[in-house]
Amino acid sequence: MARLFVSDLHLDAERPQATEQFLEFLSRHAAQAEALYILGDLFEAWIGDDDPEGEKARVCIALRELTSGGVPCFILHGNRDFLLSEGFCERTGSSLLPDPVVVELAGDRVLLTHGDALCVDDHAYQELRSAVRSREWQRRFLSLPVAVRAQLAERARAGSRAHTARAVPYIMDVNADAVAAAFRATQVRRIIHGHTHRPAVHELEVDGQPVQRIVLGAWYEQGSYLHYEDGRYELRELPRRRAERAAG
Repeated sequence: MARLFVSDLHLDAERPQATEQFLEFLSRHAAQAEALYILGDLFEAWIGDDDPEGEKARVCIALRELTSGGVPCFILHGNRDFLLSEGFCERTGSSLLPDPVVVELAGDRVLLTHGDALCVDDHAYQELRSAVRSREWQRRFLSLPVAVRAQLAERARAGSRAHTARAVPYIMDVNADAVAAAFRATQVRRIIHGHTHRPAVHELEVDGQPVQRIVLGAWYEQGSYLHYEDGRYELRELPRRRAERAAG
């Protein structure tokens, strides 16, 4: 049976087509899989496990149906949904994994990570990442009323868009030295990550040894996933939904 990997779905009420495609993906593809791995940014924003937004509730229900059907779902924090916690796991039956984490796939040790920690050239983002991942920052944020958290999250999204628009493109990608260091530290031959929205399979060499870095795609325009089975890794695109094709 296959193991499936997705990342950067950025599900949000403003993009219902992406939500519908993910729900279809769960029922048609993930339901037949051995396991599903979500490597961060399942949601465009997650303001706490008490987030009442309706589209997110639909996703949580669908994930619960998947896990109740016997397919384990593993999830990593992304830079947009780092507040996913025990309440989300209880609602969905999913399991949170640390980022980064090494998993074994049929004897193949693979490093899974969202990927943002590898983008070390974006110094402003790394400072922000360090701040919001602290327990004290999260405790204070989660103590605010839901409505206030939602407003702050919207401001943060606007700030992120502005930062991305003015940033030099190369700093938004992974740093080659950081990637090499990750390979050396974990002694793996393969890394799978998202975050950069640049899906590809990179064949590299570290200390004279061949290694591979697989980058998952974002779901802003088209859903995609990584299919692993019998030692083979394949990036696959989902068909565009009819409404998107008609609009184009």
